[in-house]
Amino acid sequence: MTMGTRIYLARLAGLPVFDPNGDRVGRIRDAVVRLRTTNRPPQIVGLVAEMALRRRIFLPIGRVTSMDAEAVVLGTGTLNLRRFEKRPNELLILEDLLDRRVTVVPEHGEGPVHHGIVVDVGMDLNRNTEWIVTRIAVRELTGRLARRGHVYQAEYDRVRGLVGPTDTQGTANLMAVLDQMRPADMANALQHLPDARRNEVAAALDDRRLADVLEELPEHDQVEILVGLERERAADVLERMDPDDAADLLAELPHTEQAVLLDLMEPEEAAPVRQLMSYQAGTAGSVMTSEPVILTPDATVAEALARIRNPDLSPVVAAQVFVARAPMATPTGKYLGVVHFQRLLREPPAAIMGGLVDSDIEPLRTETGLAEITRRMATYDLVAMPVVDSAYRLLGAVTVDDVLDHLLPRDWREHDVHVDEQVIP
Repeated sequence: MTMGTRIYLARLAGLPVFDPNGDRVGRIRDAVVRLRTTNRPPQIVGLVAEMALRRRIFLPIGRVTSMDAEAVVLGTGTLNLRRFEKRPNELLILEDLLDRRVTVVPEHGEGPVHHGIVVDVGMDLNRNTEWIVTRIAVRELTGRLARRGHVYQAEYDRVRGLVGPTDTQGTANLMAVLDQMRPADMANALQHLPDARRNEVAAALDDRRLADVLEELPEHDQVEILVGLERERAADVLERMDPDDAADLLAELPHTEQAVLLDLMEPEEAAPVRQLMSYQAGTAGSVMTSEPVILTPDATVAEALARIRNPDLSPVVAAQVFVARAPMATPTGKYLGVVHFQRLLREPPAAIMGGLVDSDIEPLRTETGLAEITRRMATYDLVAMPVVDSAYRLLGAVTVDDVLDHLLPRDWREHDVHVDEQVIP
């Protein structure tokens, strides 16, 4: 893709955006097309870029100097940082047009029509230096489950059903774009979709992916998506969430619905969630994760490093290994201390964990309040603290992200910073 040639817009999704100085300012998330009252093709008026703090802004197409397979480059560092809002006569390519079912009429008015699904939208620069929708990439509908239709290009004026209400918009090609995103970015993308479209995408995600995305969404969005699923599917997704996140989500539901979903979950998956929900809100017990990294004192540094290399662990959980007597599942045997990952990197692989533990920091109790947890974590520069019961058995760990999630306003993920036209440094 280069400026001056046909550009297919779905291929821009996820590309980095650079200012004239070569500094990255965001990533492309969509393209904005403006409908026109005449028979003229729609005009591409700009791109939607995601900036820091998940803010989506509008980039006028006239400020773009180049687009290729690697990046989008702007000709100015001055951008309007107001949050993007779609106008009534505008559509978004990925959100509104991708996966739409259309009919392609014959080129010269003779021959059969063809039905297909939109997989991409092509734009060209016309004589008036306007970017115009000229081509639609369509995947043919074959009607056969075992055979995928071939993809072909059709001129815009041959495509019917591209614009206007539809109840036949699928998710396959939007999913292909979203699947390249990290869970936090996908969660942000879902927040910008219409409710029906968002629920369709959520239903198409596998259980693990949906669980990861739900953990990044505001509570009300989590609830809306979860209640839109079949109860058995909702229980499967809850099983794949971290127990503390699953407990927080279930706490937003009516008690009767909580009971139904917990009963549908596998008993060993439901047990830690039930336990977390039994603690008083705003205490260490209610915000802790019950699945920190735990090893016995006779384990080696090599074993500890292998455990924290697990890519499924969050950085704050993998930042330390807690050491306790057997059994290692919470509640464990007697808690002995913690070994931080930096210490692990400095010790020989064969060293024994029992000889490396730091036991100077007093563990939290389940009833310890958030204010006290915050004070102690800040005092000792910690990213996680152990939680023990009266018998000094390890029950879990409170991580800094757990604390922040509960100290910030409930709508912090949607919080909008008031900014205007600014120069990106």
